[in-house]
Amino acid sequence: MPTGYQIVEQSKLHYLTFQVVYWVDVFSRKTYKDILLESLQYCRQHKSMEIYAYVVMSNHVHLLVRSDIDDLSGTIRDFKKFTSKAIIEAIETNSQESRREWMLRLFAHAAKRQNKEGKYQFWTHENHAELIYSNSFIEQKLSYIHENPVRAGLVDFAENYLYSSARNYADMEALIEIDKIDLKWKTIV
Repeated sequence: MPTGYQIVEQSKLHYLTFQVVYWVDVFSRKTYKDILLESLQYCRQHKSMEIYAYVVMSNHVHLLVRSDIDDLSGTIRDFKKFTSKAIIEAIETNSQESRREWMLRLFAHAAKRQNKEGKYQFWTHENHAELIYSNSFIEQKLSYIHENPVRAGLVDFAENYLYSSARNYADMEALIEIDKIDLKWKTIV
């Protein structure tokens, strides 16, 4: 079901939000966050996706990205398809996952509700794509992405959240490489 937030200009910088169906807190577990980050890194290295900012929250992801091959929609489609399969498989095979049956039931319900051919639906169909059109908009989105864990009460300073590019911008050790925008990211104390 299309919305007004679509990727039209395939090579331009976009702010994207992916959410897990029913806002299920899947990314409260390291295993699932790691699958997501490994896939982002793969897209950066092999699918010409430039990643300028990201944050992984418990049930959604924010990205600031562009495609170097004029196919951002295709890359995002492949990313979401791969991560949904990999994460659901990890849930199915993780005997330590106390929420396994509950999550799989919700993902199956979402697929049935959308008349999907597959057994499960992990991501919602929306990407909430916003075309970035100015430097001030870049700064606004960078701040929004990096401050998300602070607003959620997870950390006091954005760069202390491990699953975020705020660490890259603060020149700290980070989990994945990104394509930094030449802006300063610093917590003001």
